[in-house]
Amino acid sequence: MTYTLWGAAHSLYSGKMRSYLIKKGLPYQERYPSDPDFGMRILPAVGHMVVPVVETPAGEILQDSGDIIDLLEARYAEPVLDPVTPVQKAVSALFDGVGSEYFMPLAMHYRWTYRADQEAFLQAEFGRAAVAGQSRADRRKMAGDLMCFFSSFLPNLGVFPETVAALEAPYMDWLDALDEHFQHHPYLLGGRPCRGDFGMMASFFAHLGRDPVPADLMKKKAPNLYRWTERMNLAAIPDGEYPGYGTDYVANDAIPETLEAVLSLVFRDWTPGLAADIAAFNAWAAMHVTGDIVSDDGARRVHPSLGAVAYPFHGVEMKRGSAPHAVWMFAAAQAQAKAMTGDAAARFGALLDRTGGHQMFSLTIDKAMARANNVLVLA
Repeated sequence: MTYTLWGAAHSLYSGKMRSYLIKKGLPYQERYPSDPDFGMRILPAVGHMVVPVVETPAGEILQDSGDIIDLLEARYAEPVLDPVTPVQKAVSALFDGVGSEYFMPLAMHYRWTYRADQEAFLQAEFGRAAVAGQSRADRRKMAGDLMCFFSSFLPNLGVFPETVAALEAPYMDWLDALDEHFQHHPYLLGGRPCRGDFGMMASFFAHLGRDPVPADLMKKKAPNLYRWTERMNLAAIPDGEYPGYGTDYVANDAIPETLEAVLSLVFRDWTPGLAADIAAFNAWAAMHVTGDIVSDDGARRVHPSLGAVAYPFHGVEMKRGSAPHAVWMFAAAQAQAKAMTGDAAARFGALLDRTGGHQMFSLTIDKAMARANNVLVLA
């Protein structure tokens, strides 16, 4: 009963999927796109070039880390890897979006803006994913071409010389707050990982915690956060660093006090861009119908856009392509919040009071999205 993870060590979303398979205790082998079998079987089945892809023991070919986690959580009840209590479940879904979407531009910035300082490492990473069994020189040549392609994405992510300081300065706050949290708690919500932990691994492992420049920064500024990235790739759920902590989520649907400081940063830093993304989506959705592919030109894309957005961010005007995937992921957290009633709703409202989250959770998404045939569509 062995799964196959089609991924790569340097792939952002492969980090999320790999960590989940490890913590779920599912046996797997990891294979790279350089394997000829990927081009012959996996690529035609998925319909576009993307990793991670998971192949089940029964031969199912699944794409999108979130969809895969949903399916495997439904199939395997143990170990529990997301809380069932309402406030914690909403916070978990929120951090899934934060790590998977909000931090992606910063992760790409630290990889490509500092390319010259980590060129050999990146050449090795992209080379092994692209071509198998050739000389080191051939691998490096192939890697160089791919690296130029991926680094060209920076402008669409809002990364320009004039925005670098605005991106990096608030990240120092995140490093400090996350380091404080993981000194006291092994995972975001207590003694076992949740959906939010896996989402955060997307950006914080392969890019921010593994590429030489940002990994060195994390080790120096936030060693407890760096240790969490290691813990998330270990099969055991308990960690000896926290004697007597236990392996449950924090009791009574509570949110750790140290995580509230991180939530304040979520709302401070993600709200402006998310509001712009939602406005762009709403304008596009008003002119489209159920089943339409969510893309500015109707094409199948891994990371679709619906045109340009602009918004104020830490003293600069951020200009980038809109990110409907971010809207889709936030919608999951917002749906959890809207479903709360009674005491849970009151406690969640009080949490938003303390952390400044009301503006974000008051944003209106006019239409729903779903995934069909490995792309986002209007539901």
